[in-house]
Amino acid sequence: MTELGTLVSVGLAFWFVAASPGPANIANSVIAMKHGRKTSLKFGLGLSVALTFWGVLAATGMGALLQASVGLLFVLKLFGALYLFWLAWQSAKSATRPKSLTVLSVPAGNWFLRGLMLNMSNPKSVIAWMAALSVGLDPTDTTGSVVTATSLCIVIAFANNVSYSLVFSLNGMMAAYQRARRWIDGIVSGLFAMAGFALLRSAFSR
Repeated sequence: MTELGTLVSVGLAFWFVAASPGPANIANSVIAMKHGRKTSLKFGLGLSVALTFWGVLAATGMGALLQASVGLLFVLKLFGALYLFWLAWQSAKSATRPKSLTVLSVPAGNWFLRGLMLNMSNPKSVIAWMAALSVGLDPTDTTGSVVTATSLCIVIAFANNVSYSLVFSLNGMMAAYQRARRWIDGIVSGLFAMAGFALLRSAFSR
């Protein structure tokens, strides 16, 4: 496979994984509709930085070691499940409120750290990275090819989170959220809880 073909294959595979609905994208879209573009971009930056960390880990071969470390993987999955349950609880509380409470002043680092924690607590990101890189790369590829492919995926990760922030913070999206806020928060709470139980089951199945 040519270098261009490799990049296209890896890029498409990673974009499919990164853009698909999951806890991170769902959280980012709801935050964009509820709190606006600026807050969502901070949250998305945290998501992207954490995803970059897992990508570098996968590209350097450390991801395979993590998968082989049962104890460390168990702790990460357990922490990730607990964090998803916390997100589910927060969304459930929001769904029970009769009116949306607007956060007027939120420290910049707060939302960045929330995004960072969400993706840092999800070791499945390593699996996603390894799957995407393995689509186009093979053991004969040079270090330069691996670095280029990983860099492309990092750009896609940032672009994906920015696009979610921009699209879901449009006035129409935010107005629609306000009209159906309790239903949306209730559904999102259920999705977070389901993701938490799935991660918890995965932790105890090894």
